Amino acid sequence: MIDTSVFQGKRAAYYTLGCKLNFSETSTFGKMLQEMGVVTARKGEPADICLINTCSVTEVADHKCRQAIRRMVRQHPKAFVVVTGCYAQLEAEEVSHIEGVDLVLGSNEKAQLIQFLNDGFLAKSIGSVSEEGVAAGREPVLQGESCRPGEVYRQKTKDIRSFAPSCSRGNRTRYFLKVQDGCSYFCTYCTIPYARGFSRNPSIASLVEQAEQVAQEGGKEIVLTGVNIGDFGKTTHERFMDLVMALDGVEGISRFRISSLEPDLLSDELIAYCAESRAFMPHFHIPLQSGSDEVLKLMHRRYDTALFAHKIQLIKEKMPDAFIGVDVMVGTRGETPEYFEACYRFLEGLDVTQLHVFPYSERPGTAALKIPYVVAEKEKKARSKRLLALSDEKTQAFYAARIGQEAEVLFEKAPRGRAMHGFTQNYIRVELPPMEAKEEYDNQLMRVRLGELNHDKTALRAYLI
Repeated sequence: MIDTSVFQGKRAAYYTLGCKLNFSETSTFGKMLQEMGVVTARKGEPADICLINTCSVTEVADHKCRQAIRRMVRQHPKAFVVVTGCYAQLEAEEVSHIEGVDLVLGSNEKAQLIQFLNDGFLAKSIGSVSEEGVAAGREPVLQGESCRPGEVYRQKTKDIRSFAPSCSRGNRTRYFLKVQDGCSYFCTYCTIPYARGFSRNPSIASLVEQAEQVAQEGGKEIVLTGVNIGDFGKTTHERFMDLVMALDGVEGISRFRISSLEPDLLSDELIAYCAESRAFMPHFHIPLQSGSDEVLKLMHRRYDTALFAHKIQLIKEKMPDAFIGVDVMVGTRGETPEYFEACYRFLEGLDVTQLHVFPYSERPGTAALKIPYVVAEKEKKARSKRLLALSDEKTQAFYAARIGQEAEVLFEKAPRGRAMHGFTQNYIRVELPPMEAKEEYDNQLMRVRLGELNHDKTALRAYLI
């Protein structure tokens, strides 16, 4: 039982690392606390509650998590500090020993974050659970003891079953709807199945209901997020295709985007449907990881370059203006110079728009550590630089080819001192000249003419029609 009086008038500070899914979850937790009377602490204002949602996709991410936790503790010395997310699941004991951390919640427990926070915050404040909680027969936190700093609640990966719903926009215009969590694929380089558990999902009906709520709130665009969203249906025996068709029928939502979809789970049927869809945008993000078949085998990926090339070709046949982003990992174990050159040539010949390049990071306990060939850090950086340059060429060519065209843009509120921006249906970022920007354009769909590239070649100038 939640004692809402515990939260009244309290201030909270949030810090999120990692993927869009993490940001969506943090935003949802913030919204739930706000409904209980908690306000977000302003910059420089001390908080009573700190929530850090962590990532652990690379060794660098782990380091950033530790830095963020310590920084939040310093900035809010009297706050009740909660750490959750992937790093908290994988390295819970390590996190619990960081000075100032009160509570560490694993992937299974964060679904009950508000209850844990209620118990822990109350126990730290007055040394026991509320009278209502005792009357209801609820055990105090810490197996009958008052909350101590660094207490850990974490299920083993095989026992993670809960799904924490999340549909929120935070301070953004677009909403992020969590449709799936976990992953049942065990790629040799990856710790995500150990951090988030196996694939699981809510029902289509519940997701449609959340999308309808977004429409009632005035939202116009929803991004579908998850860890391996193409695997949707493991829990409910439904299909991702069925989810897409159901969401396409939600009145009031003008745009849906699919955040990331494995190539072997991106069906030809789905591509054909999106091409004719009312609301699903011509925008795809597809993890490739390597353009070398030999490296894909070492990674235990479930496709080859021929299948990937087929998906790109089909998308472009059905939707010539589609924006296609591709994840690529460089310097993984086993990636010899010859394999990297094959990867580069494959990507060079693909009609894709942008490359998201990630240097390989060794993760303890992964099968990749058994692969003998190790790429030096200097070589990883050189390979990353080449692929990033190729990405810039492709993105700028994609943008330049569309200068002078008309497009519909969903504008977003501009950060202080920056140009108002938005995205076209096919995810071209545009900027509105300051003299034309107005606050009331936020969350509005407007027709524009696409102008020249901006000064750093990351967006097109937009001129209202």
